[in-house]
Amino acid sequence: MRYWLLRSEPDVYGWDHLTRDGETEWDGVRNYTARNFLKEMEVGDRAIFYHSNTEKAAVGTMEIVRAWRPDGDKDQWASVAVKPLEKMPVPVTLAAMKAEPRLAALEVLRQSRLSVTPVRDDEWAVLMELGGVK
Repeated sequence: MRYWLLRSEPDVYGWDHLTRDGETEWDGVRNYTARNFLKEMEVGDRAIFYHSNTEKAAVGTMEIVRAWRPDGDKDQWASVAVKPLEKMPVPVTLAAMKAEPRLAALEVLRQSRLSVTPVRDDEWAVLMELGGVK
């Protein structure tokens, strides 16, 4: 199993939308590097739902429930299906991530414009600890 961080603007599609819907297609990603990360995802992988722009915080965990498929008419873009797992009792803000030395190599901090980034096993554990997830 691999871990990921997926970003979305909460006013466009946030954690509350996902929990209401029960599952969604994670589509609309229009960056080649982020697209390639989507193509690496497998069923059963876990992801952090990160609210970008206004909140800038990790707010919940998700499971990848369908591997990638083309997003649009051509194979140029990709999407995956996700379902919510757990809301983080404590949102992990971007400031908290930057302040935590154990997250110094976290990809979202190094490539802040990407909407999809991998998360290493040890980073996942730290993020779950900070977010109060058992």
